This record gives sequence, structure tokens and C-alpha cells, in this order.
Amino acid sequence: MKVFNTLTRKKEEFISIKPKEVNMYVCGPTVYNYFHIGNGRTFIVFDTVRRYLEYRGYKVNFIQNFTDIDDKMIKKANEEGITVKELGDRFIDEYYKDADALNIERATVNPRATEFIDEIVQFVKDLIDKGYAYEVDGDVYFETKKFDEYGKLSGQNLEDLQAGARINVDERKKDPMDFAIWKKQKPGEPAWESPWGMGRPGWHIECSCMAYKLLGETIDIHAGGYDLIFPHHENEIAQSECRTGKTFAKYWMHSAFLNVNNEKMSKSLNNFFTARDILAKYAPDVVRLFMLSGHYRTQLNFSEDLLESTKAGLERIYNAIGNLENLLDEIKEENLKENEKDYVKHIDEYRDKYIEKMDDDFNTADAIAVIFDMVRDINTNITIDSSKELVKYSLDLIRELGNPLGILQNSVKENLDEEMEKIIEQRQQARKEKNWALADKIRDDLKDRGIVLEDTPQGVRWKKIN
Repeated sequence: MKVFNTLTRKKEEFISIKPKEVNMYVCGPTVYNYFHIGNGRTFIVFDTVRRYLEYRGYKVNFIQNFTDIDDKMIKKANEEGITVKELGDRFIDEYYKDADALNIERATVNPRATEFIDEIVQFVKDLIDKGYAYEVDGDVYFETKKFDEYGKLSGQNLEDLQAGARINVDERKKDPMDFAIWKKQKPGEPAWESPWGMGRPGWHIECSCMAYKLLGETIDIHAGGYDLIFPHHENEIAQSECRTGKTFAKYWMHSAFLNVNNEKMSKSLNNFFTARDILAKYAPDVVRLFMLSGHYRTQLNFSEDLLESTKAGLERIYNAIGNLENLLDEIKEENLKENEKDYVKHIDEYRDKYIEKMDDDFNTADAIAVIFDMVRDINTNITIDSSKELVKYSLDLIRELGNPLGILQNSVKENLDEEMEKIIEQRQQARKEKNWALADKIRDDLKDRGIVLEDTPQGVRWKKIN
């Protein structure tokens, strides 16, 4: 398995620190609002990385934090007249609703920054004691020039970074690039006790501390959106490696931006969408399939047309799943026939191709193409004359390859309630009586309620549509 490492800017063979175990930290949301679709892409991408590692036999300790104290949260809480904790509690609950809806697996731990204040204070104290940080009037800053490798993640030296950065001028700092790891309390802000007075953590120190506490000094994978490379992840490396003297993370992974209608997403352009906005119009499988339709390191363009195209492609796969589910009810032959054994070997080759694509830096785009090829093959070769064993094997294989992507696990064949059963019976009776107008009306009414009827030689089939 190969992973593109942002730190080295090349694909590297993935070798976990402990055999068949992966410690993975992904930067989570700042919980002051619903997460937007750009965040959603990042969360889906690294949920898929985690799922695929598990599919390949790894135990994954997956940590995704909640930043529940920062400037945005303080501003929003003050505007609403509530505490920062109340704001955080609310939007953590809302995060789970949307993440669960998107079939994003729960993390092993979702730590909140405010739960680690004691550990953060100790982390800051250690950096001061080692000569890497300094206190000025209750604020504590990390001294970037003390870390010789500062800039190694973004691939720039300190001077270049300083020239290109938007820096808040603070004459108290020794250098403009020094960053706050502890912030003195301002009026109306929540704060905690520390050796430097009442204050709160800086953003960057939070993730370093939680990763260290929950996963250890060196972790396998640290991941997040491309926008976090600098300064957030750069600063995490500096403060973590200065404290421990060890490599912070072996592999750094970053997902690319999501554009909307070929423009950067922003509220000013009126092209800003939350995940909840999109889930109100499209099924989770559609959203996930779309987000994974491009390689995670490639910018993806979001538009209604592309989502509709994705929806149509997904429906083709679910039609195949529905056909296989119906065949399981209709076929009498149970066991695999002798002449079907070669076909089982043939479709097993799709699994091998899928693994080959996913092993190449989690290339979901090509892996999805393999699934579509396999489904076309199965549609052509699995019929009413096949054995149940072959049909079930084919159905299970589609679900197996869909599972790491978080899709294709729904059943098309569901039990209709008594009302629906009676309506279908009424339509069948109308057809027998050649009352075509009534039969067509019943069919159209059902379609309006999200159920499509299909008349086949084996009888009436039905499926739910989104």
C-alpha cells in the first residue's frame, strides 16, 4: 500500500509503527455552526481511508477532535447570549446528526479541547522549560526560529513563510512568525487557571496535546484539509517535536479543496452550502459517491448537474442490487453449478483490481470505476437461470467493495406496509379487468409517493426512489 506523504511530497510505502495497527488523528470541526460541504468532503475522505485500512486488516485507532474554544466560538456565543460550552454542546450534537446521516463512522474518541486543559498547560510549561516558548504579560508564544525544521511540511523556509503570511503585528513577540500557544483572558472570555494567569489554549496546541495524550509521541497518520498545512499543521509539528524530540507523525495526508460551480465556496458569492442543505435534497450514498468520485488530492467541483449525474450512476448500481435481491426470491436452484465456478473466479478479479486501485494512495475514483465495470458484468451474466449461490456471491461482492466507500449497503427490497400491498393488489386486479386508466393512475400515485413499479415476466417488482 502506498500513501502520498505531504511531508516528503511523494508516495511512500505505508508501514505502520505497530504491525496491523494504525494510530490516526484527523483535525475535526470548530463547533460554532453546522459543517459545510467542504468540511464534509474531508470527513468523508478520511472516514473512507479509515474504513479501507480496516478492510485490509488493520485495527485503526481513529481520533477526530472538536475545537470547542476559539475566537469564532466566543463571538458566536456572545451574539446569542449563551456560554461557549452551551454553543459547543449544541453543535457537537448537530455534527453527529449530519455525520451519522452521511454514514461517517464514529471516531474511536472525539476529544474536546476543553477536556484537556491540564494537559495543555503542562505541554506549554514543558516548551517554556526547554527554551522553545516564552511568556509575555500572560500570553505564551512559541519561538519558531528555535525549531530548525520549521517550514518542512509546507516546503518553505521561515523567511518565505514570513513574507507570504498575513501576520498580526504584536511588538511583544520576539519574531512576527512566533505563534500563541496560551492566550491571556480578555473581558467576557472563558478562561482557566495557569502559571501565567487566567487564559485559554491557542488553537495549534490543542491538537498536539490531544494527539500526544490519546495516541502517543509518534503517530502513523495525521490528516486534514489542504488549508491546514500552514500554519496549523506546521505549528503542530514544531511544538510537538520540540517537546518530545521525536517525529510527530510518519505520514501527513491532506484533502484538496471543494469548489462550487468552479468558484471557491464563500458566503459572499452565495455558493455556501452546509452538509445538511445537501442532505435535504440528496441521499447520503449520492453525496458520498460524488465526494469520492475524484481523487482526494484533486480539487473537486460541486454542482447540481454533477450531483444529478452521480445520482443516475448510483441508481444503475442499485437497480442491479434490486435485480439480484429479486432473483434470490425467484430462483429455485440453490447450489453453485459446475459451469459457474469459472465465473466466480472471473468476478473475483474485480476485487483484486479494486484493491490495486485503493492501495495506490486510496484512489477512490478508479476504485469506483472498477465497481461500475463489475456491475455491468454481473448484469449481463447473472440471470434467472443462475444458482442462488452465485447470485448471493455477486450481491455480497458488490456490498463488500462498496463498504469501504461507505455506500451500497442499502436493501432495495423492503417490506411494504399493508396499505401499499393492498394498493398493488388493486392495480393488479385493474390490469386483469383491463381497466388500464385505473392501473396507470395507481402506478402514477405510487410514483408520487416514491415507489416505482416494474412489470416483469416474473411478476410486479417495486423499488423506492429518492
